[in-house]
Amino acid sequence: MIRQLRKKLILINMSLVLVVLLAVFTALCVTTATSQQQNAARGLTALLQRHADDAPKLEVGEQDEGEGRIPQKNNDLIAGFVIAVDSEGAASIESVHSVNISDNTAQTLAKLALNSGRSTGLLRAYSLRYLVSSVGGETRIAFLDAGNDIASMAELILTSLLVGALALLAFFFVSLLLANFSLKPVEAAWNKQKQFVADASHELKTPLTVILANQKILLAHPEQTVAQQRQWIENTQSEGDRMKSLVEDLLFLAKSDDAVGKETLSDVNFSDVAQGSILSFASLAFESGITLSDSIQPGIVLPGSESKLRRLCGILLDNALKYANAGGKVDLELRAEANCALMSVHNSGDPIPEAELPHLFERFYRVDRARSAGGYGLGLSIAQSIVKAHGGKISVTSSAGAGTTFLVNLPLRASNKRTGRKEPV
Repeated sequence: MIRQLRKKLILINMSLVLVVLLAVFTALCVTTATSQQQNAARGLTALLQRHADDAPKLEVGEQDEGEGRIPQKNNDLIAGFVIAVDSEGAASIESVHSVNISDNTAQTLAKLALNSGRSTGLLRAYSLRYLVSSVGGETRIAFLDAGNDIASMAELILTSLLVGALALLAFFFVSLLLANFSLKPVEAAWNKQKQFVADASHELKTPLTVILANQKILLAHPEQTVAQQRQWIENTQSEGDRMKSLVEDLLFLAKSDDAVGKETLSDVNFSDVAQGSILSFASLAFESGITLSDSIQPGIVLPGSESKLRRLCGILLDNALKYANAGGKVDLELRAEANCALMSVHNSGDPIPEAELPHLFERFYRVDRARSAGGYGLGLSIAQSIVKAHGGKISVTSSAGAGTTFLVNLPLRASNKRTGRKEPV
């Protein structure tokens, strides 16, 4: 899909550039042709109004005005001639200006001009422009050399084609670079989506496989009672609960991505939420032989969703208890500082490799799948989405001496919050 999108983007860019170049070069050629025609019309009119003796001449050399005069170019110099046609159609050369022409050629040119049915035009085979004037029964035809105009126009078209080809080639490479640059975020998102689907499919496949296997066992022993098959039934129930939990997590992340959460943002006592979470995990910590302690500043109130903030605390505490070493400790600290609520959750134990830290909040990412305690690798992704929904930040540090610490920074005041006002998260 990305490759096709890249091709379409390049094709669109090249098409737009081609249209612009065609418009520019067409306008240039049309303007040049119009200018040539206007100049030719003035020259033809001048030819009809002059006689041979009145033809302007180029002045070269010393003149009476003084010695050392610089030769001047007369802009009225014209290379052309005038042919007169009598009532019987006989043509004769009336005047010639810087042109050699025979009577037979004059007769042919006059015939071609008169047979064209137009008063002015171009005899391309002879590279001549003409103008027919009929006054009082007398027909006179002025011819003007158009060779320079035709050559100039051909050169202009050739130059335009070469410049256009080079410009298209240059814009192709520019479009390729721009397409690659602009599609990098799209490609990254697409790859993440594919990885997400693959991981979700893999995680769903395992419980489904177990459930189907249990069903086959149950169907293979129809004579046994429910009590005798209790093991397989309970196993099926457990796997079904795991699938339900995974689907709920996936739906939560999907809603967070689309920003369609319907919960409202209101004043929440974050201190009470954190204290309640500590009490919820106290028994689990005791059974695991882990010391669970807290340092919670009372009365910290912030705008947010109580259910999401409770889930945030639960995720971080659950993660800390899972990876704390035997006989280790887990500490939760919450304090207010500079209009922000700072919560840290620390656990002792083996450190997280430094190379793994940037990936901890990716979906389905687990540092050590062998000791993931049945998790799917979605907890920290959900925690990050909750923090972002509240306008905060979450980070992690880990070292062999200090252990692992997750730090959450949440604003105490929403940027556009008013008293009593509720806003969607």
